[in-house]
Amino acid sequence: MKMQKTRMMRLAGVTALVLTAGLWALVPAWGQSSSAKGMAGMTGTGNAALTKDIAAARAATAKYATNLDAAKADGYQILTKEIPDMGFHFVNPNISGGFDVTKPPILVYQHTGPGDQWQLGALEWVFTSIPKNPPLPNATFGFFPAACHYMDGTFVPEPSKADCPTTAPGTGAAFFFWHPKLYTMHFWIWYPNPAGLYSGMNPLVAPFNGG
Repeated sequence: MKMQKTRMMRLAGVTALVLTAGLWALVPAWGQSSSAKGMAGMTGTGNAALTKDIAAARAATAKYATNLDAAKADGYQILTKEIPDMGFHFVNPNISGGFDVTKPPILVYQHTGPGDQWQLGALEWVFTSIPKNPPLPNATFGFFPAACHYMDGTFVPEPSKADCPTTAPGTGAAFFFWHPKLYTMHFWIWYPNPAGLYSGMNPLVAPFNGG
C-alpha cells in the first residue's frame, strides 16, 4: 500500500511537471508577432516594456475577462458579429484620442457556452495608417476595409458613407457608423495565441466558431 502511494505521488509529480512545461511552451508564442522578422529585433528592454504593457492592460480589463455585461455597462456595444477564428467585436464610442494601453476601444470576445458565457480574448486598437512608431513593442498590424456598421453587429464593406444602405441588409438594424479603411492591432492578452500576440486570427478559438 505504501509503495502504491509512493508511485502515485511520483506520477502526480511527473504529470505536474509535464503540464507546467506545456504551459511554458506557449509563453514565447505570446510574445511573437505573426511575422518572425517583426520580433527579430526584440531586446531585453523591449521585453521588459512589453511585460509592463501586458500587466497594465490586464489590470485595466480584468473586470471584463468573463463578464461581457460589465463591459456593456461601461459603454461597449456590438461592433461585429462573430468573425471566425477571431470573435465578436465590441466597441466603446466614448474612448478616443491617442493610444492608451489601459483603454482599448475594442474588446474581442469568444462566446464559449450557452447563454451568457463569454471569454475576453483580445484587446484591439485601430489606426488610419500604420504607425511609424508602433505603440507596443514590435507590434504588427492587420487590415479592415472601409465599411458601414449597424446596431446589431452587421457590417457591409463600402467605399463611402453615401454608399451605405439605410438599414442593415437582411436584418433591418439601424445604421451605426461608417469608417474608412483601417489598420488593426490585436493584443491577445486574455487567451493564448500560437499565431502571435498581435495576430488577427487565433487557431485556438476555432472550437468556439459558431457560438
